[in-house]
Amino acid sequence: MSGSIRNNIKIGSEVEIVQKNHQRSGELTTGIVKRILTNSQNHPHGIKVMLVKGEVGRVKWVLA
Repeated sequence: MSGSIRNNIKIGSEVEIVQKNHQRSGELTTGIVKRILTNSQNHPHGIKVMLVKGEVGRVKWVLA
């Protein structure tokens, strides 16, 4: 599922994110959502989340 719609993302979901320092390369980081940081219902670049490991980035894909 796309990571640009907030309703697709739940706490505990497995997602792939792009961190701020990897935006140019597009390197994806996989992890479990700890907090959803974006308040709006959608965002063209992806909903910003914090993963359990502490990484912050915008969701590109929701895996599970």
